[in-house]
Amino acid sequence: MTAKEPFIEVLTHLKKGDLGLLRIHAGQGLDESVDGFDLFAGLWWPLRQKNQRAPRREVAWMIAKLFAYCPIKQAERTEGEGLAGQLRKCQPNEEKERKRFAQKFDKMLLLPLDKIEPALRWALDRIASKNLKLDWVKLTDDLSIWERETTRLRWAEQFLKNE
Repeated sequence: MTAKEPFIEVLTHLKKGDLGLLRIHAGQGLDESVDGFDLFAGLWWPLRQKNQRAPRREVAWMIAKLFAYCPIKQAERTEGEGLAGQLRKCQPNEEKERKRFAQKFDKMLLLPLDKIEPALRWALDRIASKNLKLDWVKLTDDLSIWERETTRLRWAEQFLKNE
């Protein structure tokens, strides 16, 4: 079990009120609300105390808000399908729409971590619209190393992969 799995497990058991509180913090930093900070600290800090390899605070905050926004079911870890691979399955059939979809994905790959949240919400909407599952642990891992070019290249390869 990785250090990120317990964090995702905690998110899947949040009450509706806690999810709602996280949702209203979409796009906000952790330090912008006492209520948001307190809720997040209660989720993340106990895990961080147990394991120093828990997700970075800024990544965990984003994942918590994204999960609250769109609580897609956790995919089995053996499936290993990341966000880019799942998004590939959501492409429109019409060529013009497909091009626009790919352009939006390309733009997402260029975003820095502190600006990617709205693009990820768009991606989650698409994945949820197809009733697909998502490997939240893998997404957390990927965002933890988002600054590495290899992460973005892997996403591009997964998105472009032939079925």
